[in-house]
Amino acid sequence: MKHEYQLIYNKLYEHYGPQGWWPAETPFEMMMGSILVQNTSWRNVDKALDNLKPFLKPEAIDKLSIDELAQLIRPSGFFNIKASRIKYYMEWFKSYEYDIDLIKKVDKHQLRIELLSIKGIGPETADVILLYAFDTPIFVVDAYSRRIFHRLGFNMPASYDTFRKQVEKELPRDLALYNEFHALIVKHAKEFCKATPICDSCPLFGICDRRLD
Repeated sequence: MKHEYQLIYNKLYEHYGPQGWWPAETPFEMMMGSILVQNTSWRNVDKALDNLKPFLKPEAIDKLSIDELAQLIRPSGFFNIKASRIKYYMEWFKSYEYDIDLIKKVDKHQLRIELLSIKGIGPETADVILLYAFDTPIFVVDAYSRRIFHRLGFNMPASYDTFRKQVEKELPRDLALYNEFHALIVKHAKEFCKATPICDSCPLFGICDRRLD
């Protein structure tokens, strides 16, 4: 049925309201958080970002050695790997003189290709950066969206981009909608659609196939 994704969005938005995402004070903090959150919880990212607070400007991060950076982000786990990824990202960001407005003028398809070419930046990380830092309406595919849509009854393709385009084909190119949709999916996965779901009072119960396999 057409517009199923819009229906899901509407029900989640009606239940939870606006989420005000991404949880960061600046676009640059958002970018750092998107790398730090790989394979860890946001609680651990918060600790790492607290350590980084005095350095949350591109020029300051650039001046840190990779070892200094790794120690600051230790609470996020895999800190040596993530420090390297941040440094690779900073090389790319510096090529645009750390100018977010300049980056926003780049063709979005080309910009996504550039982000995916950075070592350690996969599709999910690239897309949250595109969405929350560079104002690109794009659907972020993550483990939460796969879990929720599977249980609702969707047969999602294994390919990240095929799944992403499948959702985007049914939704308007509305930045605010995509911004909220990702945040609402994360919220719902933590509130109701957990690994062991809480189906009672779930706002999506009436449209869910409850596929729990």
